[in-house]
Amino acid sequence: MSRIGKKPVQISKDVTAKLADNILKIKGKLGELEMVVHPNIKVEILENEIVVTRPDDTKENRALHGLTRALIQNMVKGVSEGYTRQLDIVGVGYKAELKGNAVLFSLGYSHPIYFFPPEGIKLEVPAPTQVKISGINKELVGMVAAKIRSLKKPEPYKGKGIKYSDEKIIRKAGKTAGK
Repeated sequence: MSRIGKKPVQISKDVTAKLADNILKIKGKLGELEMVVHPNIKVEILENEIVVTRPDDTKENRALHGLTRALIQNMVKGVSEGYTRQLDIVGVGYKAELKGNAVLFSLGYSHPIYFFPPEGIKLEVPAPTQVKISGINKELVGMVAAKIRSLKKPEPYKGKGIKYSDEKIIRKAGKTAGK
């Protein structure tokens, strides 16, 4: 039995869950998320928890069991608490500033870069060298953070670029002087 899949997902009082035609809708104080449940996986909504079960022990159903439970847990946490990701910009002259709902990045290129967030994502710039991404969908928050990081990935010699705030850049030694 899947260790993750057999744990029930706890639902707080401010979160409601509904299941209709294999579509699970979870509503909380921050918003509403929905997910299509695979037909092989059975989802039951009890009083204050959601239980995920599988019909048999085939490889596909075992994989879907834990995955479905983890996705439901992420949805419940997202609508009640939300998710945030922080990015740091390292480099002389590298900065970000908020322009309306878009963020303007100056990253040493010959042109500025405007980044427009997708629906449901909120971008904040608390300092010129920091960008904070928040939203209720964990997958979307991670994808936006990765997309912004890909604008200028950190390089290994000086560490210049955009990095996650909890990321450690492994530095390489530069060339040594001739003998």
